[in-house]
Order: sequence, then structure tokens, then C-alpha cells
Amino acid sequence: MKIRAAVLREMGKAAPYAQSRPVEITEIDLDPPGFGEVLVRTRVAGLCHSDLSVINGDRPRGVPIVLGHESSGEVVEAGPGVADLAPGDHVVSVFVPSCGGCAPCMQGRPALCEPGAAANTRGELLGGARRLHRGDEPLNHHLGVSCFAEYAVLSRRSCVKVEAGLTHREAALFGCAVLTGAGAVINRAALRAGQTIAVVGLGGVGMSALLAAAAAGAQRIVAVDLSDEKLRLAGELGATHLINPRSLTQDGDLLDAAGGPVDFGFDAAGGVAAFETAYRLTRRGGSTITSGLPHPKSSFSLPLSQLVGEEREIRGSYLGSGVPAVDITRYIELYKRGRLPVDKLLGEAFTLDRINEGFDHLASGSGLRDCVVFGG
Repeated sequence: MKIRAAVLREMGKAAPYAQSRPVEITEIDLDPPGFGEVLVRTRVAGLCHSDLSVINGDRPRGVPIVLGHESSGEVVEAGPGVADLAPGDHVVSVFVPSCGGCAPCMQGRPALCEPGAAANTRGELLGGARRLHRGDEPLNHHLGVSCFAEYAVLSRRSCVKVEAGLTHREAALFGCAVLTGAGAVINRAALRAGQTIAVVGLGGVGMSALLAAAAAGAQRIVAVDLSDEKLRLAGELGATHLINPRSLTQDGDLLDAAGGPVDFGFDAAGGVAAFETAYRLTRRGGSTITSGLPHPKSSFSLPLSQLVGEEREIRGSYLGSGVPAVDITRYIELYKRGRLPVDKLLGEAFTLDRINEGFDHLASGSGLRDCVVFGG
């Protein structure tokens, strides 16, 4: 079938993207779903830094590629071997498909699925196919989703069925921002009531982590960002201490502004400076957790004696360190009960034709989750 989609052919074009237009909106071909795959009509696709990092070259991927990985849509057709989804079902995309049979999947860690990671790196679906092309030219899938398109073919293992009562704008949030941020707090940190945390970087993932910490009963929630606008929103969402590093003049000011060190320091920005800030805020015996994805060549150095003498922990968290099919369902239930008000993170809506403008808005530092909305 013929569809309109956002295709990236060259990474590293200079901003503003509304002028350089790195993402081309064009008509392409989408093949029918194969075994274990589904055809989904995209309704809403979130604009995430993981997409922006491909555009600017921080996370290199094979091009040409159809971008997008956070979405909500409706099943149009279930391919052979798919018995648990039917046309009309609402689904949320998941950016790591899980095969269910490799060692990490068998250990309950689908975010580390080995065939899923390999397929994502190759720009293929989990089964090894590419369903996107323009004439004879094959196009890569982005993280098995490629939802910046009117329709998408996904592996059944790249989507989670959700109730139809949610709007698609609400539902899309749970596929990446909420899954990643809330999961880092609930699953990776296993935060308990009365403990303390700091969240460095207040994008969609960081704000979701902050909401999860408030829902879990954190005693002190320190929000750190360079945007005063984001910090004001963080205060409304439950942060007890707000820090803009630009206002600090001495090294000791950071801990003073935070009310002291915390049990868990979270880096949700994906940069070395953000990680170092989260580490500095972490107490002796505490854990520093990062869920950001910087450039693959980014690195940091730490005094090993401090890791030993202070019994520090450093952890990574990917895809929320849980089981998406289980976690998305329970996060939605928390949202319905008013315990996880992720609707407060909804930002601006753009049409597909304005997607380059949307990435400019994302790069400007908006703390809310912008999206592409598909009509019709």
C-alpha cells in the first residue's frame, strides 16, 4: 500500500530543522504484515529525543530510515500467526521487541532481548524483514516501529494492547516516556516510601520519573534542569527542591540546594554532565541510575576507591527495566486512579507535514511531550 511517511536520508543537518528539513515527508510503499506481524494505523506518535538523536547524529542508524518509536494506533490487519489481536484493537508500540526465547527474555528482562537488539540495529523487524521501501529502494525501520507514518507494520512483539477508553494522545505516552521514566524508579530503583531522589533532566522521561517518585511516596524529590519553565512544572508535579545549575556559584551549592544527598540520583538527560550531577547528588551507599542515551562515544571517569569505600552503585535502566506488557497496563491503571497524572505532560501537537518544526520545538527544551497527530 502507498502511505505518507517521514524519511531521514542524511544525519547531522544543522538546526533549525524547519529550514534544513532533514526529515522528508514523502509517499512510500508498505508491504502487508508477514508471519507474527500486524498492520497498525498510526493515530499519535510522540516526539522523543531518541528520534532527535538520530537526526543530529548522536545515535547513528542506517539511512534511509522512517523514524518514530512512541505511538498509539489501531490494528487494521493481523498477519498469519497472530491470534490475540484483531482489527480495531488499540495498541501502544514498544521500541524493543522481545523474542521470548533468548536468555534475557527467559530471565524476565525483555529490554535486553538479543534478537530484538540485533534487529533494531539492522533496521529490521524482529523476524528479519523490512516492510518499508520506495520503489526498489529498501527503507530501514526505526527500533522496529517507524511510526512517523500513516500506517506501520510491526512485530506482534513490538506492541501492547491497551483499553480503548484512553485517548491516543494519552496512550502514546506509555510506550516510551512513561515506560522508561516510571520504570527506572519503580523497577530499577525499587523506590520505597520515605526515600529520597534527584532527577536530572526534565524531559518526558525525567518528568515521568518524577511522577512515579511522588506516587511511590518519596520524602524528598529534587528536580534539576537548565530550564526554569520545566522546574516550575516539576514543582507542580511534586518536586520538593528545584535547582537550575546556572544559579549555582560554588561546588557546595548543589548539595545545599538539594537539601543534602539523596538515596537515588537519576540521569534522564543522557549527557555526561547530567550523569555527573546525578552522581554528585547521590549519598554514600546510594545508587546513581541513568536512563539517558548519549552519543556512543560518551564516557565518564570515577574514583574507584569511592565506589568501594562508599559502597556506591551505578546502574543503567533501559525500557524501564521491566516487562512492557505488564508495566504499561499497571501504569495506565495508576493513571486512571489519579496516582500518575501523565496527562499533565502533554505538549504541542503537530501534523506530519510540520514534523521538522516539531523537532525544533523539542530541541528548544520543552519539558512537555510533543507529538504528531494523524487525522482522518
